[in-house]
Amino acid sequence: MRAEALQAWWHWAQGIIPAAERKSGLRELKQFLSAFTELSPLEIALRRFPPQIRLQLPLAELQERWQRRWQERVPLQYLIGTVHWHDLELVVTPAVLIPRPETEELLEVVAATVPPGQQRGHWLDLGTGSGAIAIGLTRLFPSALVHAVDCSPAALEVAQENIQKYALGDRLRCYLGSWFDPLAPLQGQVQGIVSNPPYIPTELVTTLQPEVRYHEPRLALDGGADGLQAIRQIVERAPAYLQPQGWLFMELMATQGQAVAALARATQAYGRVEILKDLSGHDRFLVAQNL
Repeated sequence: MRAEALQAWWHWAQGIIPAAERKSGLRELKQFLSAFTELSPLEIALRRFPPQIRLQLPLAELQERWQRRWQERVPLQYLIGTVHWHDLELVVTPAVLIPRPETEELLEVVAATVPPGQQRGHWLDLGTGSGAIAIGLTRLFPSALVHAVDCSPAALEVAQENIQKYALGDRLRCYLGSWFDPLAPLQGQVQGIVSNPPYIPTELVTTLQPEVRYHEPRLALDGGADGLQAIRQIVERAPAYLQPQGWLFMELMATQGQAVAALARATQAYGRVEILKDLSGHDRFLVAQNL
């Protein structure tokens, strides 16, 4: 493509960004163009394009995708097909939740909490989605064997593609099923469990921004009437799978800390129960240690 044609496309593309979202929209436009060309960030920022630019997609398809971003509110990550998360570049599709910064923090909590002697053996990622936590955990703990579970076949396909990309297949296994169901042989043998389960109360799902409400998988969002349906199952079933002194880490909705801590304490199976805050100061993570 000639530079003049791309300049004209850029002018059209920025023109369809809603005025109220112009600043963030221009930032997304730069990301979008970077994903489908070999242009440098500086070339894009200054719009100093070389005479010829090679596009990875036909211009008409770029135009169609960019229109969908604003007309249908499709998340940019789905249009590009990847997301940068932690130190990874992960494939994402509408079959999986787009990994969030809070989940990066969850992984950092795990790294800061688990002593070296427990950074091995069997670890679980329940509700793996794109495989973000499982891959991050496998890279974080080189001596661990990680088991990633999801009830969505389409999500597991995405996770397996990401696992293959990082060549972790010898230490990271995928299972189709609901929470612990595919892992019965591991009862009493698990060193740690990490999960970002669905935790949004059903009635609040319809209030989420359109990008989330209409495009991300409801299965990964809807936590039932009180938002605790999946959390409750995991908290109550985890002790049967954990070794003595084994760990449970979960991401929560900001308002759920006290309720989840009460659930964990009610099992009388955990010797340590803590709710940690995220970088924004919200209750966000459950840290529990088996007796």
